[in-house]
Amino acid sequence: MQVVDGYLQVGPDELEQQSLAELLRGQSLPLHFNGVDFSGQDLSRMELSGARFERCLFAAADLTAAMLEATEWISCRAPEAVFRSAQLTDARFLRSDLNNSRWQRSKLAQARFEGCKLTGANFSDTSTLGMVFHDCVLRSACLSGLSFYKGELYNLDFAEADLSYCDFRKAVFVEGGSLSLARVNNARFDQADLREASLDGLRLVDAKLFHGAIISRAQASMLLSGLGLTVL
Repeated sequence: MQVVDGYLQVGPDELEQQSLAELLRGQSLPLHFNGVDFSGQDLSRMELSGARFERCLFAAADLTAAMLEATEWISCRAPEAVFRSAQLTDARFLRSDLNNSRWQRSKLAQARFEGCKLTGANFSDTSTLGMVFHDCVLRSACLSGLSFYKGELYNLDFAEADLSYCDFRKAVFVEGGSLSLARVNNARFDQADLREASLDGLRLVDAKLFHGAIISRAQASMLLSGLGLTVL
């Protein structure tokens, strides 16, 4: 196996010759996995901190309680992957498919998701201090209790997501985004700037949760139309 930029290069051929556990045993260099299929595999409690995964498949893989700190995930596909109780501090996910993935009780401080698909993902009971979503689809995701306080939310699609008890105070939606039909029970939007976000489907009964938020005239008209009123 070759070493490139300080990473030991691992492809599908290397893992045909030995198991991942054997490869990790006594290995001091970080690993760069390229094009490896881990779908359906039990990777729970594996020590993979500092590894880089590029164009790898993790469909329905079990990474429960795995050590994944400072890992990079580039153009990976991991639908229905399980990251429960995993250590993911400082992890980076770029342009990856993480639909219906499970993250309960994982440690995600300073983690970053950029250009990712996270429809139906479950982030309940996670530790997320400093975690960032950027240009991501989070439709129907469970994000209950997460803090986006003072965050710059770039093109985040929260349509139909569970945002109950989330903190959006002083957050700013940038370059689009959506809160359409999202569940916002007990969420806080004090002084949030929502002018770039779609609020379609928001019932006026929920409007009190947006006290002090900034919205556009068109958004105000849409909210009032739900009561049968017309803004001229």
